[in-house]
Amino acid sequence: MALMPVSDALAAVLSAAEPLPEEMVALDRAFHRVLARDVAARRTQPPQAMSAMDGYAIRAADAAKIDAQLTVIGEVAAGRPFAGTVGAGEAVRIFTGGVVPDGADAVVIQEDTAAEGNRVTIKEAAIRGRHIRPAGIDFHEGDVLLRQGTRLTDRGLALAAGMNHPQLPVRRRPTVAILATGDELVMPGTTPGHGQIVYSNGYALHALARSEGADTIDLGVAADTLEATTAGIRRARESGADILITTGGASVGDHDLVQQALRDEGTSMAFWKIAMRPGKPMMHGRLGPMRVIGLPGNPVSSYVCGFLFMVPLIRALSGHSMVHHRRERAVLGRDVGANDQREDYLRARLDVRDDGTLIALPVNHQDSSLLANLAAAQVLLVRPPFAPKAEAGAPCEVLRLPV
Repeated sequence: MALMPVSDALAAVLSAAEPLPEEMVALDRAFHRVLARDVAARRTQPPQAMSAMDGYAIRAADAAKIDAQLTVIGEVAAGRPFAGTVGAGEAVRIFTGGVVPDGADAVVIQEDTAAEGNRVTIKEAAIRGRHIRPAGIDFHEGDVLLRQGTRLTDRGLALAAGMNHPQLPVRRRPTVAILATGDELVMPGTTPGHGQIVYSNGYALHALARSEGADTIDLGVAADTLEATTAGIRRARESGADILITTGGASVGDHDLVQQALRDEGTSMAFWKIAMRPGKPMMHGRLGPMRVIGLPGNPVSSYVCGFLFMVPLIRALSGHSMVHHRRERAVLGRDVGANDQREDYLRARLDVRDDGTLIALPVNHQDSSLLANLAAAQVLLVRPPFAPKAEAGAPCEVLRLPV
């Protein structure tokens, strides 16, 4: 099978990836969930004109000149409106957040007044509407302020609360099951034997999936046997996972059994080789309703492919309005060589010039097993297939990695 271009592979992964069903969740459980429908305000905010300052609510015409004296007829505090009406020559003591009483059309701040008994002298000429927040200055009932596909932030939750929504309609979280394979893998904290390595891929992939709002299931590490690999795949199906991520065993060696196990279980394979570096031996298919992405075993290849393919798939199933990673313009911080037929994703540090220009500085060693360089990178520097040699200062495109 010929190497599939990255864009075609991503299109295959996202093909028919419809958002998961809607569910209602309480406001305090909706952080980073994705809205399934537009959400409109159930109230006007503020519902009446409110004072923005502590001072006196008056008629501006009564205090157009300095040293006007008015009679104080009452007081307004937040949550305790004044029942009467402000008439000619009258004032009402008012505090921030208090409802502006009928008849008043201005607020004079207390620093610009002098009070004595029930009389107040205005030391600054009043201006109609000054220090008053009009009704609806924030939003009106019926205004659609949160759109379908929005991933809810802390500010979005505050807005939803202000709009008087105790619950929100969101998409069900995708469930991602992660299965590692390889006799060479041992858990962190143990002492690797001869030829063994410490397992790291799953920790990054679980964190990456969760950061995108998915729930994850850890299927552990399967031994390099067809039986163990098949058992792991079956556990993923039984769990009801929406996505199965495998790591390792995606090449064509005698011990790379994932593709065979997936086929034996009835997986319809879309591709198993991509024209990209790192990550050439990546595969994708469907096993019933479950989507399968087989990632390479090398740690950097596993992470880069997870970032480029798993993350957009999670977003699509979540109903997110922003599925694809956004590319940004930058300039090279050092020379890079010519590229072959594969699209390169170079790990790079990011710097910013005083004028705001982004500088992408590729790390020295791009080997797909080097975790220290991956951890040090802030972006992936994208090099198209057959890109010619480029010198420092040349334009380039980058994808920001999560922080």
